[in-house]
Amino acid sequence: MIPVWAQLGYLLAAVCFIVALKALSSPKTARGGNLIGAAGAVLACVVTFFAYDVGNVGWILAAVAVGTAVGVVGAQRVQMTQMPQLVAMFNGVGGGAAALVALLEVGEFVAEEAAGTALVALIASSFTILVGSISFSGSVVTFAKLQELMTTRPVVFAGLPAVFGASVLAGVVLALVLVAAPSVWGSAVLLLLGLAVGVLLVLPVGGADVPIVISLLNASTGLAVAASGYVLGNTLLLVAGTLVGASGTYLTVLMARAMGRSLFNTLFGALKGGSTLGAGEASERPVRSAGPEDVAILLGYAHRVIIVPGYGLAVAQAQHTLRDLVDVLLSRGIKVDYAIHPVAGRMPGHMNVLLAEAQVPYEQLREMEEINGEFKQTDVVLVVGANDVVNPAAKTTPGAPIYGMPILNADEARQIVFMKRSMRPGFAGIENELLFDPKTSLLFGDARESLTKLLGALKNL
Repeated sequence: MIPVWAQLGYLLAAVCFIVALKALSSPKTARGGNLIGAAGAVLACVVTFFAYDVGNVGWILAAVAVGTAVGVVGAQRVQMTQMPQLVAMFNGVGGGAAALVALLEVGEFVAEEAAGTALVALIASSFTILVGSISFSGSVVTFAKLQELMTTRPVVFAGLPAVFGASVLAGVVLALVLVAAPSVWGSAVLLLLGLAVGVLLVLPVGGADVPIVISLLNASTGLAVAASGYVLGNTLLLVAGTLVGASGTYLTVLMARAMGRSLFNTLFGALKGGSTLGAGEASERPVRSAGPEDVAILLGYAHRVIIVPGYGLAVAQAQHTLRDLVDVLLSRGIKVDYAIHPVAGRMPGHMNVLLAEAQVPYEQLREMEEINGEFKQTDVVLVVGANDVVNPAAKTTPGAPIYGMPILNADEARQIVFMKRSMRPGFAGIENELLFDPKTSLLFGDARESLTKLLGALKNL
């Protein structure tokens, strides 16, 4: 029986998680929400440690120390561009941990077979092992793709649908068998099948679709943790896992909608040629290039400017220089806003977090639906490291993998300036016709170096 004080502690931790999730819905409250959620997690760990008759205390404390050290060092050293990879790994570890805990619980069920085991507990255990292992291996593959340890393009082979379908079917059948006849060896085989399904699920996903899969796997981990909470009789795990599962599912739906494609097409589009492709070849078509002085004149004499930030801004860590440039424009009476696409960068909110790091005022960050109608009245759009989110192919080319994706209407502005390293395509792996528009000028180079030169030229006007 859990002591009353422990139940109250769990209740307070659950409230912290709910408040944190609500606070994360706004950039103004996200930082505080994150701290509240972390406090709830620490409280839950402390309560669990003292509320139960815990054995192997030395091993547990050693594991906590190692995990804390790895987490702190990893979080401090990770670059903003690598944040999606970090999220993928954290998510995968959670799913793997839930699967291993469920595997151990099945061992307990087998050892206590004479006493009988609740049917729901067996169902929850099988579910946790299968889904948790899928989440773990799938997250490892997404990490490898984003970290470019393997190709970002879809990986397909002859018979992939048949192998994937057979693996899923075998996993479901074995899970049902384990419910009827619990077995440690059978559970280990189920875990291996789950690992295989996770790999086969993510391999065909390419390019800009990978962050959507991370969100889906995050939701899967949440459901696995919730099921393990039932197995362990821990209400807090059940609540926390359900929150992660529900929010992750909703986020996945929103991201798929922002891409203008169904989740099924995102996962299996490569099997019929419909997935984003990942890395592509640089175009050799002629474009109109410009120097920092030319762009400074365009910006300095404009009345309305919209900035479209993208992954290239994060790679160059140029957010502070961009903020300085915008401050100079504002000081001259020029109206400036940042246009934020829902899937700009490598994860939802990537640009919001990046610009918040540079202390950009929240009111300058405008969501796509809010700002899209203003591009027609805009003198200059400055695209900094973005590509797919302003690619007109999403509206004009039915065969394009991003066709149907809502985009920022940068093509409607009077002048467009692209800041790019090269003519390589964006993460979707397709060419952007906006680069060849007569209204478009390209300023080549590293974003931070180019913005520094542009800032100097603007100050000299």
